[in-house]
Amino acid sequence: MLNDLFNLKGRTAVVTGGSKGIGEAVARGFAEAGANVILTARSEDALKTLAADISSGTDARVAYRICDMTDRSSVDAMTQSVLDEFGHADILFNNAGANMPQSLVETVDDDWDRILELNLTSCMRLARAFAPGMIEQQWGRIIHVSSIMALTGAIGRGTYSGTKAALLGMTRAHALELGPYGITVNCLAPGPVLTDLPRAMLSADQQVAFGELAALKRWGTVEDMVGPALLLASDAGAYMSGTMLVVDGGVLCRSF
Repeated sequence: MLNDLFNLKGRTAVVTGGSKGIGEAVARGFAEAGANVILTARSEDALKTLAADISSGTDARVAYRICDMTDRSSVDAMTQSVLDEFGHADILFNNAGANMPQSLVETVDDDWDRILELNLTSCMRLARAFAPGMIEQQWGRIIHVSSIMALTGAIGRGTYSGTKAALLGMTRAHALELGPYGITVNCLAPGPVLTDLPRAMLSADQQVAFGELAALKRWGTVEDMVGPALLLASDAGAYMSGTMLVVDGGVLCRSF
């Protein structure tokens, strides 16, 4: 009975930003839970290698689509290709995103527009594309990857925090719209996760300091995100909608 709650057999999941990091880990988790998975990202080589690797270790059907989430024509082509081949998507895991630290007075319009398109607009457009199929079958899961930066602030993170906070507002509105059709819409909000980006941006001492901010005294790993994502994607989370699931190791416990 318990295993059935997390069983995704027969479901089809689209995972954006699926070639590495959280996207890769969650895609593997979905496939191991029985879902067919469509990976999307910009790098064909990475997608092809990962799809083959996941396929070799599971019974899942794994496909991939090259897609640039800042290019609307690319997003449209990807969604139509998925619909043409698979008919619908049961689960949408909107993970693609980026952070471009800039102070308010240094914020460049082109950078603002790019991050807004990637972190927010593409999430809406993908949900809009796949929601009709979910409505038709009266079941669906839409999961937007937000961040604890939606709930707190940091110098130079106004653009990133703004887009991630907007995801929560959009999630709540769409949860109300789609709930009558058996569709849940939620946000997953990771805390500091040690992926390639923070490794490149932070010195070793800074990495240690950031890890100390968590109540658990360590960075999160991409594997730490798999269980929460499975909860939101499966029948185990069937009564969760319009909410933000924070997975931060206790960072937000701090008041100073």
